[in-house]
Amino acid sequence: MREKLEKWMAGRYGADELSKACMVVSLICIILSWFVLRDVLMVLAAAGIVLCYYRILSRNITARRKENLRYLKLTNPVRQWILRQMRDMRTRRTHHIYRCPECGQRIRIPRGKGRICITCPRCKKEFTKRS
Repeated sequence: MREKLEKWMAGRYGADELSKACMVVSLICIILSWFVLRDVLMVLAAAGIVLCYYRILSRNITARRKENLRYLKLTNPVRQWILRQMRDMRTRRTHHIYRCPECGQRIRIPRGKGRICITCPRCKKEFTKRS
């Protein structure tokens, strides 16, 4: 049975970031439809699921890859911001993060060093902060 499924899926595009996002949005629409705008959200959820499976089972790999790249380029600033926030949250106990008053460069300084003079690596401006 497994070999038949593998043979049938050969040459198909499979799940990518856009398909996963489409499925998540569809599931959110289903959950929201329990509370408000039942019919509209259920139709949107069904359309999203159909689109997701169309993308996963498609044999037109180049078109699906281009669509996924456009999605990734469009969402890259948001994803980078989220990753930066997560990284900052992990290091918040051990480091302060300051911005250079001149150029805006983010500078990570270890905590517990008292009042220190910080030199910006980009513009070489010196400023004093408490760590």
